[in-house]
Amino acid sequence: MSESSLRDAFQTALQIPAEQVTDGLQYNSIRQWDSVGHMALVAEIESRFAVVLSTDEILGLSSFAEAKRILQAHGIDCNGKAG
Repeated sequence: MSESSLRDAFQTALQIPAEQVTDGLQYNSIRQWDSVGHMALVAEIESRFAVVLSTDEILGLSSFAEAKRILQAHGIDCNGKAG
């Protein structure tokens, strides 16, 4: 998997354009990433990457950059650009 797969997960779950998904994107920084959007994002990440996030990881999922770090801890490298 790649960064583009994670970017797609954010776009799908939050229903936002690709240009909004950057390392600087943070929880509650846009209208779509509220508590409901957060749970949609968690579900999309878990489904797309076949992982189960812990409660601490769900609560700590505070930015696109943090999502990459969380997936890295699950052995999934999202730093590459290829899909």
